[in-house]
Amino acid sequence: MGKGEELTTTKYLIHAQITANGIVEKPDVVGAVFGQTEGLLSNDLDLRELQRTGRIGRIQVNIHSNSGRAKGEIVIPSSLDRVETAILAASLETINRVGPCEAEIQTLKVEDVRAVKREQVVNRAKEIYKNMVESVGPASMKMIEEVREAMRVHEISEYGDDRLPAGPSIHTSDAIIVVEGRSDVLNLLKYGIKNTVAVEGVSVPQSIGELSKKRTTTAFVDGDRGGELILKELLQIGDVDYITRAPQGKEVEDLEKDEVLVALRDKVPTAQFLANHNILSESKNNSNNNRRDKNQNRKQQKFNKEPEVEDDEVILMKDMLKEFEGTGCGAILDEALNMTKEVSIENIYEEMKNIEGTADTVIFDGIISQRLVDVASQKGIKKLVAFKANIVKKPHNLKIITIE
Repeated sequence: MGKGEELTTTKYLIHAQITANGIVEKPDVVGAVFGQTEGLLSNDLDLRELQRTGRIGRIQVNIHSNSGRAKGEIVIPSSLDRVETAILAASLETINRVGPCEAEIQTLKVEDVRAVKREQVVNRAKEIYKNMVESVGPASMKMIEEVREAMRVHEISEYGDDRLPAGPSIHTSDAIIVVEGRSDVLNLLKYGIKNTVAVEGVSVPQSIGELSKKRTTTAFVDGDRGGELILKELLQIGDVDYITRAPQGKEVEDLEKDEVLVALRDKVPTAQFLANHNILSESKNNSNNNRRDKNQNRKQQKFNKEPEVEDDEVILMKDMLKEFEGTGCGAILDEALNMTKEVSIENIYEEMKNIEGTADTVIFDGIISQRLVDVASQKGIKKLVAFKANIVKKPHNLKIITIE
């Protein structure tokens, strides 16, 4: 087996330290490793057979003598699985003589070569990405934005006879977000929010009013006078459950991802919003009447065993979860739903236990257990998102979102 082949098949490196009461050389150590482990383990783990079939590589020895004693390192490349590699590493410690000298071998560590390679790949990818970003000039950035815009335009849908700009989920989602114009819909599409519909002007179409009476509706308006006018009109002809606004003086179409997510997270029930803002009383009365009608409709839906309505946050979480399906992985997210760390399912409990600072959401391809719920509550995590949950008790400060 050549050196190149050995490098490509190696999964682990066994690192051991040898000390001997006398002067020994590399061939003595190699001979002792083969000779004194022979017959100790099963035929499947015989070192000579393993090396012949390429399941362990060439044994490397670096040894030096000083004052009549020898000390050095042994490295054995292994393509065995974890358990077999661990057994092989432990067997080295049974060697008590090298050549004519008493000796002791101690296994120091077993290094996962693939983990090292993955770290190298990540670090190199970061360098490549940084160079890519630095090399993108204004003209290239304009091209990139044009392509992104074209993709969003391709994804945009229409609603009703008025052919109102809408996200592709507007026809199927139990919760909708009403915005002002087409540019708002496109901006929210960029951040994965697909259950939107635009009123396209201060005069709200009747179709939006009727739709708002059937769905859980959030009004997401600009933080200026125009946004207030649209909101007033919408409250008069429709039924709005929640209201949120862009920051003062900003428009929804210009918001960054974190600003959008914070605004949707901080939405408030319509009654609370109206109590704190100077909106016409007729809007308030009309909204209350519409809400009574919709509540009656929901009672009828419940009687007919219709699905429970979901708000836009739950829908967004479920869309994000689908990206992890089948990966065996998950992620820890901050309040703006930016990924702060990717995690594997087998390590998710330890990762959550070791969280430092603030974490808003943990989302993963698996099942939420009581143990995960308990540690999430201790760490101040607000949402656990997974495909299923198997729990006995849910803390009041934790939201659990599942697909089932």
